Amino acid sequence: MRALDLPVPDVKRVLDSEAALEDVVAERLREVGTRLTALRWREAALQLLHDCPPAERAGRLRLVGSITTPPDTTALARFWRLWLPPRLPARLRSTIVDRSVPQPPADPTPQQVLAFTRLDALVRDALPGKPSAQPEVHRPGNGRPAALYEGLVEAFDLAAPSLRDGLAPGDSEALDRFVAAHADSQGVRDTPAFRRGLRHRLAAEPRIDRYWQLAAEFQSPSEPTPGACDMWLRTALARHLQATKT
Repeated sequence: MRALDLPVPDVKRVLDSEAALEDVVAERLREVGTRLTALRWREAALQLLHDCPPAERAGRLRLVGSITTPPDTTALARFWRLWLPPRLPARLRSTIVDRSVPQPPADPTPQQVLAFTRLDALVRDALPGKPSAQPEVHRPGNGRPAALYEGLVEAFDLAAPSLRDGLAPGDSEALDRFVAAHADSQGVRDTPAFRRGLRHRLAAEPRIDRYWQLAAEFQSPSEPTPGACDMWLRTALARHLQATKT
């Protein structure tokens, strides 16, 4: 057991109770896994610094030096909790944060390390609490944000298979749910006039495209980000309006 680097107190636990061996081994496996992940991130970060042009090395070193290994997603989760409108149901808020905070890979490439450090820097520098940085429905007294986000979660789930299959945006159940989510949040019906107004309103809203771009760089391509689903649905809405234009 000592040859496996088990601490003396853990060896004593096993000697006192043979049943403790499985628990001790499981604990050590978790510790070793965490260390290996940290080493892989350090290796990828060092490779990133080694391969980049000398003129970029200082900037990348500052980015790499600002994160822990393995990396921590606390700042990303905090960004979403501040950016989302207040008084969302706890379950819904948790669902949105879980889906919007990409989990860093255990064995990253140098480019994935760079993407994560840039994303971490982006959310730390952002001011999501400013009213001008958020969609209108997030502001007090403007619509029903809970109805909007409940519907968006469903719409994104419906759109995701089309993105995975590389299908072009167009009329679909996902688009209808996307529009209904916005209509429900405003307490109105889904009509052609509402869809035309929605397209213009969405085009004027603040966006966080850079967040989604960076998140996609270290997230599995088989799992479209909410940002990618949102863009697919906005494009589908634009094409629907173009096709029905008289």
